[in-house]
Amino acid sequence: MKLADKTCTDFIEVLASKAAVPGGGGAAALVGAIGMALGSMVCNLTIGKKKYAQYEEKVQGILDKAEQLQEELLKLIDADAECFLPLSKAYGMPKETEEEKKLKEETLQKCLKSACEVPVAIVKQCYESIKLHEALVDNCSMLAISDVGVGVQALRAAIIGAQLNVIININSIKDEAYVEKVKKETEPLIQDGTKIADEVYEKVVKALSK
Repeated sequence: MKLADKTCTDFIEVLASKAAVPGGGGAAALVGAIGMALGSMVCNLTIGKKKYAQYEEKVQGILDKAEQLQEELLKLIDADAECFLPLSKAYGMPKETEEEKKLKEETLQKCLKSACEVPVAIVKQCYESIKLHEALVDNCSMLAISDVGVGVQALRAAIIGAQLNVIININSIKDEAYVEKVKKETEPLIQDGTKIADEVYEKVVKALSK
């Protein structure tokens, strides 16, 4: 059974165990999917309401994109597990002889890059999801605006969590060009994404304080 198909209880139990997967990457993907799902819920609660008819077309567009992002983030839960397992096995390879040491290092470097790709993807998907919350916060039902805040905070945690999984992998990768490429891909998204998430959250708090 795929990790994403487990019940909430089963997923939490295996996450809490000594099992190699799921780990922080899969958890970040799940939290990100939950965050975007909250945004989708707000869209669904806004669409069809006469009071918000002027926003309907825009909110429908947000919802269409949100559903795609939710699906991608759920897929990344299992993708993260699939990429991490070979890496965990590589760490256990023998290194008694020079030949074994060389093979282990080559395998590790290859597996580290594979393991890094999924959290990079999670960062990108979470960033896009945060941007959707930014578009939604000024165009949604006020009865559900608190859920925009919850959703964007979940995504803020998810994007930072994914970045930590990027960092722990690139710290052991010796290919400097690859490391620099990954940093350029992710670091601006983290900076901008967390900034936007904070701004959206502040808008929600302000709206609720009226």
